[in-house]
Amino acid sequence: MPKFFINENQIIGDVISITGDDAHHISRSLRMAAGEYITACDNNAVEYNCILEQFLEGEVRARIVDKTKSLSELPVKIHLFQALPKGEKLDFIVQKAIECGAFDITPFESERCVVKVKADAESRKTERRNKIALEAAKQCGRGIVPTVNPTVSFDGMLSAARRSDVVLFCYEGKGTMPMGVALKSLRSEKSISDISIIIGSEGGFSEREASIASECGFMPIGLGNRILRAETAAVFALSCAVYEFELT
Repeated sequence: MPKFFINENQIIGDVISITGDDAHHISRSLRMAAGEYITACDNNAVEYNCILEQFLEGEVRARIVDKTKSLSELPVKIHLFQALPKGEKLDFIVQKAIECGAFDITPFESERCVVKVKADAESRKTERRNKIALEAAKQCGRGIVPTVNPTVSFDGMLSAARRSDVVLFCYEGKGTMPMGVALKSLRSEKSISDISIIIGSEGGFSEREASIASECGFMPIGLGNRILRAETAAVFALSCAVYEFELT
């Protein structure tokens, strides 16, 4: 069943008003008709089963048949902080992170990032990444559309990540705790509601950055005995979290 994300102000009584690109997609691309069903999600993990009733100029109206809580969200919010990788790898990471259940994604600059933020292009890139996020959320049946935030500095990342109950700093150096051990321990703590996972770029993190993260109270985490690509590391770490919090 086709799924569309809406804002709460689009719900008037038991009718949902769908406009813009989604209305065009329903009426022109999908060629749907009155009497057919769609799913609308209010971006708060509430899904509405709706029957299409009216096709107006630039608007489609659907009546709510019933509503349910989305089952597609993880029991903990996972914030992914990803150091800027080369090329179009971040687009891939955004898409796969959303499929794996990330609550939001924040790119950041680190010492070993080859790519650096260009102020004149950042707004355009962030907009494109959020479009990728929207399409990924629709495709995989998410109950929310995760946000891709504008790129921040390393210090900005530290400040944002430390708001979480726990921060996992993925590092290939010595003195790390295996990801599986850390997640299993966190799962037993009922007070944990959100976790930040920090992933480096192709060159990983410098010892200085790892030291700063440790001083901030972040947990140094290992992702196994092999060196993973930046785009693999993000998907791998999130998959581990899905396994621990959703599949066991």
